[in-house]
Amino acid sequence: MSTILRLTWNSISKYPYENAVETLLLIKSELRKTQCSLVYKPFIIALWLFNWLFLGERVEKYSLSIFFQHICSKYPHIKFNKFTIPDLLRIAIQSIFLLLFYTDSQRKKRIIIQQNNAKISAAKSVVAFIRASFINPGRQIISKLNEKNTSQARNDRKIRFLRFKWLRVTLILLMLGLSVWAIVVPFEPLNQLVFSLVLWVVALWLRSTPGRLATLIMMMLSILMSSRYIWWRMTTSLNIDDGIGFVLGLGLLAAEIYTWLVLVMGYIQTAWPLQRRIVQLPKDHEQWPSVDIFVPTYNEPLKVLIPTVFAAQNIDWPNDKLNVFVLDDGKRENIKTFCEQNNINYMTRPDNSFAKAGNLNHALTKTKGEFVAIFDCDHVPVRSFLQMTMGGFIKNKNLALVQTPHHFFSPDPFERNLDVFNEEPNEGELFYGQIQDGNDLWNATFFCGSCAVLRREPLEEVGGIATETVTEDAHTALKLHRLGYDSSYVNLKQAAGLATESISAHIGQRIRWARGMLQIFRVDNPLLGRGLSFMQRICYSNAMLHFFYGLPRLVFLTAPLTFLLLHTYIIYAPVETIFLYVVPAIFLANLTNSRHQGQYRNTFWAELYESVLAWYIFRPTLIALINPGKGKFNVTEKGGVVEKDYFDWGIGVPYLILIALNIIGLIFGVWRIGFGPESEISTIIMNMIWTFYNLMVLGGVMAIITESKQVRIAHRVQYKLPFAIYTKEGFVYEAIMNDYSESGIGLEVVSTDDIRFKLEDKITVVLRRDEIIHSFETTVKFVSNNKLGVKFDDESMDSLRKLIQVTFSRADAWEVHSMNRDKEIISSRLVSIFKIGMKGYSSLFFYLHSYIRDNIKPLYHIGHYLISFLPKSPRITNS
Repeated sequence: MSTILRLTWNSISKYPYENAVETLLLIKSELRKTQCSLVYKPFIIALWLFNWLFLGERVEKYSLSIFFQHICSKYPHIKFNKFTIPDLLRIAIQSIFLLLFYTDSQRKKRIIIQQNNAKISAAKSVVAFIRASFINPGRQIISKLNEKNTSQARNDRKIRFLRFKWLRVTLILLMLGLSVWAIVVPFEPLNQLVFSLVLWVVALWLRSTPGRLATLIMMMLSILMSSRYIWWRMTTSLNIDDGIGFVLGLGLLAAEIYTWLVLVMGYIQTAWPLQRRIVQLPKDHEQWPSVDIFVPTYNEPLKVLIPTVFAAQNIDWPNDKLNVFVLDDGKRENIKTFCEQNNINYMTRPDNSFAKAGNLNHALTKTKGEFVAIFDCDHVPVRSFLQMTMGGFIKNKNLALVQTPHHFFSPDPFERNLDVFNEEPNEGELFYGQIQDGNDLWNATFFCGSCAVLRREPLEEVGGIATETVTEDAHTALKLHRLGYDSSYVNLKQAAGLATESISAHIGQRIRWARGMLQIFRVDNPLLGRGLSFMQRICYSNAMLHFFYGLPRLVFLTAPLTFLLLHTYIIYAPVETIFLYVVPAIFLANLTNSRHQGQYRNTFWAELYESVLAWYIFRPTLIALINPGKGKFNVTEKGGVVEKDYFDWGIGVPYLILIALNIIGLIFGVWRIGFGPESEISTIIMNMIWTFYNLMVLGGVMAIITESKQVRIAHRVQYKLPFAIYTKEGFVYEAIMNDYSESGIGLEVVSTDDIRFKLEDKITVVLRRDEIIHSFETTVKFVSNNKLGVKFDDESMDSLRKLIQVTFSRADAWEVHSMNRDKEIISSRLVSIFKIGMKGYSSLFFYLHSYIRDNIKPLYHIGHYLISFLPKSPRITNS
């Protein structure tokens, strides 16, 4: 090969050339004369093209011999006269280095050339823009005005429309140009400070300004400042002189770019939530279609299934057009007996292939309703469910899916362990409260597997519920959208279910979601293929991109340790400059999200949600990205109890290691302040502050994985409802319901008389829903002044059906509770995160002490024995 290259070099270096095309023809002709293999000919041409295109040298003025001397100067360690196969890898590595890290003199020269070219291009662009925006439209307007037309008014309207159209286009292009300039232009520190302060003041003013336009402007300011930070990071702050610092810095930069991308795509996705109105049904019930309600179940206890099935039977819909099916993949006799006794269709199948998706698809082949409504076995629908969702199907024949929110009347592990149930927004509220509404604007509503209605015909057209991935619901919606069908989102809580009882079950559920979304990304990527609009691709891609957060979150939790422990700069810039770029970007993003998402998620809580799941999410997502066929559907357990408080050591081990590393980093930071160079003190302090914040977040993780006792089988639902109670003595009292469950009611007697109730008193509770009135015999189990807690005496199926009819099935049963929405200043929300972190460390120390005492008793006793030798203060006696 070296002989061939040398012959080629000598032959083509004789020819000076004027342009690239002519030279390629000369090279081609010379290569034909040599006995060069077909493998090497493309390589020689590609090598020449690479240098000519990317290294920026205008070599048309020189001969090919000078040009190849230029190549040799760029690859000094390559001996082209003795070329070997490994030199290909050396050339590739050297080329990447040259492209990314040019020498300072060459880089400055290249920047000057680019700036001059940019000025020339900008001038040409301005001239072309003025010509296209003003001169040509002006000529068109003048020509239209000069035309003789009988419809002068129509011409005037056209002219006005044209004028305003070009004005809008002009303003948009001007704003884009100014935005790009504000992102890429370098500022002196003082100018950067002034620029940041101006945006801060504007954002603070807009935060208190009503209207959606103010929110959109805040989003634009946040994107501007975040993009400016990312541009600065990519162009200025990489430590290319230190190999370890450069590699670790690239890792941090990749995590920051991911966060920026999610931020921007999230803004676009939720910029204008649709907030769809309910479409009324025809008054003639004969026009209402038939609906099959599917309730799939596998291993959930019967007590979880009963309220859902009874509530489904209570839905206001013509009886001859409503059929309820229990799809039992567990093949349990008690479920079958229950369905036979209560006139419910029971269905099972020979195998359990494809889990829930296969179960639903089997039912599709055995039923014939025009529409299919699906509820998980713990999701209890209200009676108005179909009336709120079916109108759109009748109005729009192309509508294939209507989804409603998933609401939970029991606390999830975050809410229970942090004791914030009905005080802080639930983890899922952001998705079901805002993101789905944003998707609805772009006809990209996701199917979420429950609380939804689908038209049978398009569902069968896509082959039923998707079975290729473990998130069959979202994949099914993607297939429907690819075929051009419409979807809609009705943001009314029309059903409620049970949240996961333990943090381990919660993590298992999220792992399945993450694995499934990444499987879709691999096997049916929304960015590829036909049928989706641009914004549908954005919405689906952002949903899938979200589940990559595991590794970036772990990077943020360990990034400051690279300096404190390894003394490596991963952001190579003065502390003041870092501060001027980082703080404004973070401040504006949090301020914007506080206004935009504050009703659905409080500031900084995403840090807790993502940190708890980070370690367990990034591994399955990585595996699914490499091997999408790996992994299976796992059923989320519902209806369980937590019999005692405990610390989940199995979940907590990775985070205990992170806590230890961050504490060691703080210790090293203190040591560096005392014994390190004075010039690094500000950098040390900055990294220690970052580490302290990470420790507070990890402390929040400790608080979340400290499981709180939960032995209530029937969860209480908070609901205010007036009703009457009767005593055995014949007295009648007005009362207000505070909460209810399947086993009892919490109430408050409304009376000015002296009310005296005792434990175990028998009273009758009368509940009413419109014309439906039911009475229940109860026993008093709690008394506090005029507040009572009563338990139902009759636990029969008939009594439970009546209770569900007047409570769980009420159309307004799941009205929004008043919560601690995020209207506080950011600093107060930050303080709340610190309080949660301290609570977590307090729990950790308590359970660590108990663990050592119970499991390492010899060490515990030895420690106590050694402590007994320590001197103690003398006791004070009376003498």
